[in-house]
Amino acid sequence: MMRAPSLPQFAAAALAMAAVVLASNILVQFPLNDWLTWGAITYPVAFLVSELVNRAHGPQQARRVAWVGFAVAVTASLVLAPVRIAIASGTAFLLSQWLDISVFDRLRHGTWWRAPLVATLLAAVLDTAVFWSIAFAGTSDPWITWALGDLGVKLGLGVALLLPFRLLIGRQLATHHRAV
Repeated sequence: MMRAPSLPQFAAAALAMAAVVLASNILVQFPLNDWLTWGAITYPVAFLVSELVNRAHGPQQARRVAWVGFAVAVTASLVLAPVRIAIASGTAFLLSQWLDISVFDRLRHGTWWRAPLVATLLAAVLDTAVFWSIAFAGTSDPWITWALGDLGVKLGLGVALLLPFRLLIGRQLATHHRAV
């Protein structure tokens, strides 16, 4: 059975999740070009946060972090971003986080990289489809190309974030073995 995170660990994870989602909701409003917004660069870290919590403390704790991060981020986003972006973000976030957490948990006992890679890739596709279709469909913005660029960056960063994931779980495993 997995231990629940300490209050400081939980607070740090929830704060990290909220900061990533809030930053992404603000940054998605600033395009780099017709294919990409700044938000695509920050959002994949949300999957890293939930997967680290999931690996260390299990899916229930990862869902708790996602709920708290979601509540804080959406509340702040309603003040700092247009309502349509806050709603799109909240919907896409919850759906993609639940998928990420479930897939990760099902694959957690395989090789160290399979669970975070498959979970992130599937969740990134779902997040992109839901977010961009709610946030920008029907506008004159080049949202389809932004969505494609966003997905490409999420997929690329999903692969790139395997290294920090491995380094951080290695540290978690070493700490766990010393505590046992």
